[in-house]
Amino acid sequence: MTEKKYNILLIEDEEMLANMYETKFKNEGFDIRKALDGETGLQLAGEIKPDIILLDIIMPKLDGFSVLKKIKENDKLKSVPVILLTNLGQDEDIKKGQTLGAAGYLVKANLTPIEVVNKVKEYLK
Repeated sequence: MTEKKYNILLIEDEEMLANMYETKFKNEGFDIRKALDGETGLQLAGEIKPDIILLDIIMPKLDGFSVLKKIKENDKLKSVPVILLTNLGQDEDIKKGQTLGAAGYLVKANLTPIEVVNKVKEYLK
């Protein structure tokens, strides 16, 4: 029996960070696509309908909260879990993310990339 290969969409504007996460997820057997801004990320989400989306908040063109709102308004995408992956750790940001429908909230500064991968695995179970 082969394990399902999960499809992840990473929307992160910091290219170095995005590449680092991409490598970690690929090493763990995930299919991962990345977008470096919110607009591209939203477009890609519609095209590939990923199993899970990792979403930064502060980004060019469209911020993470706007992307999250649009994903949750889209009938094709609203069931896809979105985990906010950000350095904004304020309670109000976390609350806003939850209100908009985020499945989880991870603060980048508090987690190593492999810890992020492990958290994603937990969400996919």
